[in-house]
Amino acid sequence: MSNKRPTDERSAIVLAGGRSSRMGQAKALLPFDGEPLIAHIVRSLKELFADVVVVLGPGQAVPALPVTLVRDEVAYQGPVSGIYHGLNAAKSDVSFVASCDIPFLNLSLISYLFSHIHDHDVVVPYWEGRYQPLFAIYRKDVTSYLHAQLQRGELRPIFLFDKVRTRKIDEEEIRRFDPEGLSFLNMNTPEDYEAALQRWRQLHRTNATEDQSIVCTVELFGVARLRAKTKAVTLELPRNADLVKVFFALADRLPTLVGSVIAPDRESLVAGQACNVNGRDFIRDSTTKIHSGDRIFIVSADAGG
Repeated sequence: MSNKRPTDERSAIVLAGGRSSRMGQAKALLPFDGEPLIAHIVRSLKELFADVVVVLGPGQAVPALPVTLVRDEVAYQGPVSGIYHGLNAAKSDVSFVASCDIPFLNLSLISYLFSHIHDHDVVVPYWEGRYQPLFAIYRKDVTSYLHAQLQRGELRPIFLFDKVRTRKIDEEEIRRFDPEGLSFLNMNTPEDYEAALQRWRQLHRTNATEDQSIVCTVELFGVARLRAKTKAVTLELPRNADLVKVFFALADRLPTLVGSVIAPDRESLVAGQACNVNGRDFIRDSTTKIHSGDRIFIVSADAGG
């Protein structure tokens, strides 16, 4: 983990406009650690970058994020198009580029890549015999080369590397920060996704203590109980969780509630439903923090007054 503060001197770009054909659903919206994967990626990057750009495909929807949203002009032109549009939208002259399906971002390794950009146009890791162009640093100056590649139909970023000043980061350098190469573990299939979830849980059970998570109970009434066919659900949430995380985790546990009780973005309740915490207050602000032991009641709004 890097101890640098977020800065405007460099940007981060997340490419989220792929087809996700092998996954069978939009990878950016997959639940990961109690939130959509794209939110998990952005939150991690915000520790290092004040300016984060997310590149989407035409018509693609994502939850509200503290980022600049950009869309590819033409759908599914591959990462070259995403990098091109992201660099044009970035506020700084140098940007870290990542795909939206790499949950194990190593901020120390990212900082190390930036330390080599001074005399180069691209800094790219080389891991297990392959370049990793979607975990790399690019100067805004390379956009003219990327535009030319798009016109020629060269949709792989590696075609850029022999045309500009490229610094290859070899495995020995990478292992100093990321011995297992988890930074490059992406998720293309449901099996990849399940493996990544298991790996994340394993790492966090090893590195975290009991008091770094909270446990709360959600009790369901009316429509929610009828749809879910259960009275209550116990949820384990990250420390400092708010109601957004409660709703997202509840939707993950009981997907039948999405649309009828929980809004499609999974961040709030639909009209006609209300949330009460500990039997005292009805809460309308979804950013309200939740504490271990809280009891959260979801009821029809007219029953809540």
